[in-house]
Amino acid sequence: MEPDKFGDAALAVGQPGQPTSTRPTASADEVQKGWHELTLRVAQLEAERAVLEQDHKTLRTLIGRVIEHRQKSHGELVLLLSGLVSKLPINDVGVIVSKLVEHNAHVNEVCAALARGKADAPLPQPSVLLALDQVKRDLAAALKPAVEELIQLDPSLEKPLLASLIAHPERFFLPAVVRANRCFIKGQLPRERILREFGEAALIFFNDLTTDPKLNPRPKSDEIVLAFKNDFEALFEQNSALIPDQRKALFDLYQRIQRTKNPTEPGRAQKNAFLRLSFILELLHYYENQSTESPEGVFAQRLPVLIEQLVVTSADTLDDKMIAPAESLLTFIIAGDYRLMVINNIGKAGAAGRTVRYVLRLRAEKAPEQNPFIANEVVPDFVKHLIPPPPQKPPAPAALTTILRLIPPAAQRMVARGIMASDRMPREEAEALGQTLGQELQLTKLAGEVKLAAAFTPEMERQIAWEKVKELIERRAEPAAIASAIRDRLHARYDADEVKQSWIILMDADVISLIRTFCQLPYLADGSTDPISRAVMETYVTRLTHEKYAATYGKVVTSLRNMFKAKPDSPTLLNFVSLVKWVDAGAAQKLGADIGLPAGA
Repeated sequence: MEPDKFGDAALAVGQPGQPTSTRPTASADEVQKGWHELTLRVAQLEAERAVLEQDHKTLRTLIGRVIEHRQKSHGELVLLLSGLVSKLPINDVGVIVSKLVEHNAHVNEVCAALARGKADAPLPQPSVLLALDQVKRDLAAALKPAVEELIQLDPSLEKPLLASLIAHPERFFLPAVVRANRCFIKGQLPRERILREFGEAALIFFNDLTTDPKLNPRPKSDEIVLAFKNDFEALFEQNSALIPDQRKALFDLYQRIQRTKNPTEPGRAQKNAFLRLSFILELLHYYENQSTESPEGVFAQRLPVLIEQLVVTSADTLDDKMIAPAESLLTFIIAGDYRLMVINNIGKAGAAGRTVRYVLRLRAEKAPEQNPFIANEVVPDFVKHLIPPPPQKPPAPAALTTILRLIPPAAQRMVARGIMASDRMPREEAEALGQTLGQELQLTKLAGEVKLAAAFTPEMERQIAWEKVKELIERRAEPAAIASAIRDRLHARYDADEVKQSWIILMDADVISLIRTFCQLPYLADGSTDPISRAVMETYVTRLTHEKYAATYGKVVTSLRNMFKAKPDSPTLLNFVSLVKWVDAGAAQKLGADIGLPAGA
């Protein structure tokens, strides 16, 4: 390579503080000779720099488009997943959707930092989170009136403690507040409150309900519970010199305790207000802490007890004025399954509670006559609850009429027909009782409906039901409609013969109808999973893979293989294989191998 003449000339000049090079300075002729070459090289470098700048701009634009597409596609994917997850029969839907949304927000921030440094407007929030936020706001709005109502009723609870729950609802679950609430229900008082308000001198008026020489000789001081002595008024008069400054306050506290304990209207009003407040706080606490709170503990244990105590009075009589507030509290529960869980766990303490359970269950149905489960399970059980077995006498028509007025007219008709067909009393008495109820409730043509229902034998009813399913298949109805008809029949009568008959009907259909109906079978109209679908589909898969039905299995495999070749990501194919894997992993592995799916798909 040729030496750089201009570099040599620069070295000849030298730098300050360094020895000057001994090489001679380039002459003007040499500079003129190299000038043309220098300008060419500078122009070439400028051109290359411009090309690099353009490439850099183009590359940055492409990266920005990729990141922007990633942002939008990821947000849409999160919305789709949130919609699917919200339809699954799992307990912590809200927690999972919240995590998905949080993950999407983080991805959006990272992509924005990589691209423009500014995040796009957030995508619409999933409906399940919108509903959750709305019910939290509704519960918070209902909390303040509930607290104020309880304070106005002048309970034995400390008013500053109740007022603090409006701003800090979580204090309701502190150990000290839990003990105070338990004492309020039982007409007792925590020892530390008496010491704080009246001093040790006031302990003479109370019985210690916690300290026991054998069982609990040395309890913790903040766990001791006191109750006013039975002869408190006489002791109070005898010890007039004690606590002279707080005597009026102590006597007022005694009167409030007695008012709460007595089964009078003021005491009942206090307990009802406390029960409504407890329900609101329990539900709000669950929605704020879904990741750590067990839904079974809330909806199957604590809330049913509150609803039952709110509705059932000391006289074990039901009143629509008490049922309506209970229903308004149940509307705060977002998931229908959880509302039914609360209703189905009412009535473990007595007959009145069981009546409340059936009444609320029938009132929760908009069209009970169209629900096979109501007609075949709930109503017969309700009739058995209302009509005791012999030798007990059936209740008077007036008592039954009072109960039936609490449920919708359609449900009244169903229960009246069930009473007329009951085997717990002679037929003549049952029909007469049903006719009397019909007259009181203004229900006409009950006798004709009962005779019409009795005219159909179970075998005739079974044959008609499956003929309807066959007709749907022959008319090539939508798979969802065929699956719904099969589910309705299996809900009406679920046994091995009915499941076998449903499989025979599906096997006679064309293979595409079989596959698509199988894919629709577990999903109800509201997106939830049918509780009996897993057992039914497991039976189907067992029969399908049995050698007896090898011809049907071969048709199914051929059809699915053709789907895979035409479109490997076919939703019908993937859904069918996933459902088979859901009920039988071994059968899914065999099916995937026969179809030609890649391992692990």
